[in-house]
Amino acid sequence: MTIEIGVASSEAEVEAAAEVFRVAMVGIPPRDVPAGEVNEPGRTLLARVDGLPAGAATAYTGRLVVPGGARVPHAGVTRVGVLPTHARRGIGSALLRRHLADIADRGEVVAGLRATQGGIYERFGYGVASRSAAVRVDTAAARLRPTLPPSGPVRYAERATAFETLARIHARLDLSRPGEIDRSPYWWRIRELFDSGDSHVVLHGEPGAEDGFLRYRAVDTTDWPRSTGRAVRVGDLVAGSPVALLGLLRHLFALDIVHRVEFPMVATDFPLAELVTDERAVTVTGIGDETWLRLVDVPAALASRSYGPAEPVLLGITDPILPGNSGTYRVSAGEATRTEAEPELTADVSALAAAYLGGTPWRHLVLAGRAAEQRTGAAAAADALFGTAAPPFSGTFF
Repeated sequence: MTIEIGVASSEAEVEAAAEVFRVAMVGIPPRDVPAGEVNEPGRTLLARVDGLPAGAATAYTGRLVVPGGARVPHAGVTRVGVLPTHARRGIGSALLRRHLADIADRGEVVAGLRATQGGIYERFGYGVASRSAAVRVDTAAARLRPTLPPSGPVRYAERATAFETLARIHARLDLSRPGEIDRSPYWWRIRELFDSGDSHVVLHGEPGAEDGFLRYRAVDTTDWPRSTGRAVRVGDLVAGSPVALLGLLRHLFALDIVHRVEFPMVATDFPLAELVTDERAVTVTGIGDETWLRLVDVPAALASRSYGPAEPVLLGITDPILPGNSGTYRVSAGEATRTEAEPELTADVSALAAAYLGGTPWRHLVLAGRAAEQRTGAAAAADALFGTAAPPFSGTFF
């Protein structure tokens, strides 16, 4: 068996990669859309086995917000798949290793993905860096507190230009929560293609100065007029300010015909329970992994984020796939630099990725055996350095 991996450079190769992914995922229907329309040129890899397409992976160019507000170059890894007929033959491993090498060659500091299968990516240096919550609200019992401050105007977007409007608003907002990423034109085009036309799009703020938006749709319209369980599901909620968040929530709560509102992906500290008079009307139905992060350039990644006021820690990091990242780093409140000193806390690059945005405590990594203290108290000091005021969250699925 001969495995060959290369950049899909022709339209036919990009189409072949898209078809490999569709078949590998099983549940994705074919769409009559040229693959080149939703793939960034030069970023799709195609794996061939004995000359025939068998695996694929692609990525999008963007930026990731890190603690302190800096935005670092980010590769949005997506559509990774191997044909079921070729599974467990090393094709996926070869593909992911080549993908990381290409990302490193581009000078991108980090890579991120949303994993369909959770047991794969840690072997390649990815760690769960942020999590999301699924929340359900019983709107018959939920009432927003009368003490909440006023919000601005809301209106429905023009259907024909809705996604163009949302893209413009998102690009204008100064979204600075750790974990947030850019949304490329390709991302918006995919969302538009996958939208079945039954979504409602609401904007918050004066025309030309909108600071938030909301997309939602009915969950099941079977016998909708007579149903006693009418529900809407929020597909996207972006608020550039607390006022915008309150305005969009007020709109949802004003849908008198609806019995239930579902938020399938919000931050784990989403404050809805605190905003209503009866928090039992709000149910967290699940917590799941969101961002799987890979630090491609560890020195640049560590130097780009800010740290809390704590004693310095010497981190010993190993990275068998990108060995240039391996070494000891002195992390302090002011900076992170390489050092030849002996490490006080050791871990592999996937554990570092999990802790990098502040979403996973170092003490949990030590408990799990994914990190080891060489000095008592090193994990506590690292938690003080890497901790953030709010848990990281992206809110962008790709």
